[in-house]
Amino acid sequence: MNVVIVGAGGHGRVVLEILRLAGQHNPVGFIDADTSRANSSVGGLPVLGPIHLLPRLRKQEITGAIVAIGDNRIRRSYADLVTQADLELVSAVHPAASVSPTAAIGRNVVISAGATVVTEARIGDGAIINTNAVVDHECVIGRAVHICPGVLLAGRVRVEDGAFVGLGAKVLPCLTVGRDAVVGAGAVVIEDVPAGETVVGVPARTRSAS
Repeated sequence: MNVVIVGAGGHGRVVLEILRLAGQHNPVGFIDADTSRANSSVGGLPVLGPIHLLPRLRKQEITGAIVAIGDNRIRRSYADLVTQADLELVSAVHPAASVSPTAAIGRNVVISAGATVVTEARIGDGAIINTNAVVDHECVIGRAVHICPGVLLAGRVRVEDGAFVGLGAKVLPCLTVGRDAVVGAGAVVIEDVPAGETVVGVPARTRSAS
């Protein structure tokens, strides 16, 4: 399937490399909101133009897309635009990632090199499981979540829609990181994180309490 990558920044370059290594889809170009990038190239592929071009791509025999934008809210909203344009959202799983055959992977998911997704984990649409992150058994990762490089999620952790778990953070078993919550880099989460809260430190506490 011919696909475009929405987002021509650093994460877009990573996604391009994953797609090429996986060999399941054929990336043919980028879409990017930054009009200064139009008619340039990234990784040898053209930047075709801004997001409003999506509905025209089917005429060019492009039937799929993946949103490669790190910001969770923007990634989620652009994924909705892809669907409205009648393009199929595809996922990118690096060949050097380890994904259990019993795990469930949604659409528009990126799983980077060295990531591990273990038995019966569920990865929601638009999630990023970044380099060397571990999502252990029976974890549930919501829509448009970003699990950053080096994160360790123990078994049965739930990370709800839009949450961000920062570089190298650890979350103990059976805990919940609430919707749109932020776990700071290097934090160790020992209790549930309420929706919308930001926690930092070891052990992780809200900013006002740290």
